[in-house]
Amino acid sequence: MRPVSVWQWSLWGLLLCLLCSSCLGSPSPSTAPEKRAGSQGLRFRLAGFPRKPFEGRVEIQRAGEWGTICDDDFTLQAAHVLCRELGFTEATGWTHSAKYGPGTGRIWLDNLSCSGTEQSVTECASRGWGNSDCTHDEDAGVICKDERLPGFSDSNVIEVEHHLQVEEVRIRPAVGRGRRPLPATEGLVEVRLPDGWSQVCDKGWSAHNSHVVCGMLGFPSEKRVNVAFYRLLAQRQQHSFGLHGVACVGTEAHLSLCSLEFYRANDTTRCPGGGPAVVSCVPSPLYAASSGQKKQQSKPQGEARVRLKGGAHPGEGRVEVLKAGTWGTVCDRKWDLQAASVVCRELGFGSAREALSGARMGQGMGAIHLSEVRCSGQEPSLWKCPHRNITAEDCSHSQDAGVRCNLPYTGVETKIRLSGGRSRHEGRVEVQTGGPGSLRWGLICGDDWGTLEAMVACRQLGLGYANHGLQETWYWDSGNVTEVVMSGVHCTGTELSLDQCAHHGTHVACKRTGSHFTAGVICSETASDLLLHSALVQESAYIEDRPLHMLYCAAEENCLASSARSADWPYGHRRLLRFSSQIHNLGRADFRPKAGRHSWVWHECHGHYHSMDIFTHYDILTPNGTKVAEGHKASFCLEDTECQEDVSKRYECANFGEQGITVGCWDLYRHDIDCQWIDITDVKPGNYVLQVVINPNFEVAESDFTNNAMKCNCKYDGHRIWVHNCHIGDAFSEEANRRFERYPGQTSNQII
Repeated sequence: MRPVSVWQWSLWGLLLCLLCSSCLGSPSPSTAPEKRAGSQGLRFRLAGFPRKPFEGRVEIQRAGEWGTICDDDFTLQAAHVLCRELGFTEATGWTHSAKYGPGTGRIWLDNLSCSGTEQSVTECASRGWGNSDCTHDEDAGVICKDERLPGFSDSNVIEVEHHLQVEEVRIRPAVGRGRRPLPATEGLVEVRLPDGWSQVCDKGWSAHNSHVVCGMLGFPSEKRVNVAFYRLLAQRQQHSFGLHGVACVGTEAHLSLCSLEFYRANDTTRCPGGGPAVVSCVPSPLYAASSGQKKQQSKPQGEARVRLKGGAHPGEGRVEVLKAGTWGTVCDRKWDLQAASVVCRELGFGSAREALSGARMGQGMGAIHLSEVRCSGQEPSLWKCPHRNITAEDCSHSQDAGVRCNLPYTGVETKIRLSGGRSRHEGRVEVQTGGPGSLRWGLICGDDWGTLEAMVACRQLGLGYANHGLQETWYWDSGNVTEVVMSGVHCTGTELSLDQCAHHGTHVACKRTGSHFTAGVICSETASDLLLHSALVQESAYIEDRPLHMLYCAAEENCLASSARSADWPYGHRRLLRFSSQIHNLGRADFRPKAGRHSWVWHECHGHYHSMDIFTHYDILTPNGTKVAEGHKASFCLEDTECQEDVSKRYECANFGEQGITVGCWDLYRHDIDCQWIDITDVKPGNYVLQVVINPNFEVAESDFTNNAMKCNCKYDGHRIWVHNCHIGDAFSEEANRRFERYPGQTSNQII
């Protein structure tokens, strides 16, 4: 009977094969194709913590084994492809250095290179499956847009780890709630779990735990707390414990990275013999004062050796370090949350929220001082971390490292708002004044309101930089708010809120009355940042005696000293200090003239338009700062003279074209064009300072105005001039600047 049974099953198998077209190799008709987990049998998932459902460490299953992707050469284009593999429409960002924690197992892909249009990650270039020289400290992650692809099958792609996570941490003051000034520095630790806020059991609670919590809340350190007082207070209060067994090392950037345990829903006895965990955090001087008062930043012990540049918000930016009296950047190789947290705490913030690579905060200029920084997280300064000194061949400014730090919650953004604008980034500025029970909203007088004041307003609003500061707001309706409550506002541009700026106080005095003559702003998340190539000024400087008959156009544009008006035209000459100016845009937005083409001024003599009346100031100063000669340069042609390799030119002056300087490009004013000089005809021999200031009137907003000035030492003997030691205003340490300023005074200015 056995052969018959086999033959019968064979007939049935043949019949089924004939009925199934796929057995014959012909495709079967189908509806819309279902998105499958990769053409090579791959599966994808998001893993790690802390995270949201649409972000995490990318893991790929291949040949039955889960593995990760190295962050080397990872880009947003690769993130787009992976997010589509995961069922999302696109990526909004990506992370490096194992932000969501290190994975385990194989590192499947390294040096992944995608254009962003690929249907599968298998179409992207890489070193090959399983070929990697990375560690799991370099695992890449993605942040996808929270929008699913239509018809995408979840079942065979995303495998989300279903475990509890600490999503957020806060301090709840146990006494005086609502009356204590912000930021709150002491109180009960509460964590937000999926079902709401809960307390943490303090059994086994350590100073390391407090250090991590305070870092998450924006504070650099912690101090001892009176536990007995809080235990006594806890006996009279109801508590909802959700977490216990917290054991941090102290170097973690987030509480979720610590060892901890969650109470189960059926746990009836929670935290027996214990109480709610309490912390007391120490704020930096910048945040130590109570809300509403001017916060005085105390002088740190010694000069800071680390700073942040190019960030749109407080506590973020490109990391720059001071070495041998000169500021330089840090290469992003092996840059991680531990190193970023050391920087953040050193600067008086909390732990790092994000470690940024790839010049996300704009490219620096000059030296790159450090590379491969490896911090444990316990170091008091970045300079205490093991690192490698760098050479020019090792790294480029496209790899400048940056940070985003945790900041204390001060609530300043609740005391300002915009009204009447077309979007939330623009409008008439309204501020809240008065005390408890008498709070009211009012407007700000537009007199003297400018770019620096608008920068502070946008920063307080959390909207980044100011594109424009407007003194009149005719086209923005103020609604029901018509009272002007603040006037005489004058800011340096570094304040965290308008309260910290100088103003008239309760006495309001406006030259022009009416709600249409009030302050307005247009904010932006990005801004330009101009920087003068100081070495070129030093290399190209020389003296020319130019005949007066060749200077009529220059005189018309006021490019000569005032004594030229009484000269015997067209006879005689003027002595000019000439030099070239190469102005780079290192920001994250194009530099554009404030005025549109319709309002540019035509100058017949030179035959060109001026898009900015004064683009640059040139000055010769004595050692004590007295100006002995000056010049200025109107922006008759802002254009992209040259650009970096991967950047295309966008602005050209020919044929009344658009003017500006693209990010990554520079505009060159050669030494041999009109007005590219200082008239030094009346200057006596001696030692001086040559100063060049770009955008001196702050007509166009930039992310950083401190690097707009350049200074050089110069020695003039009546016939020749030596220009040396040229540097950007904030490129030197304070001590190096003091030495620079003392140098010219070593020789008195006597006629030789």
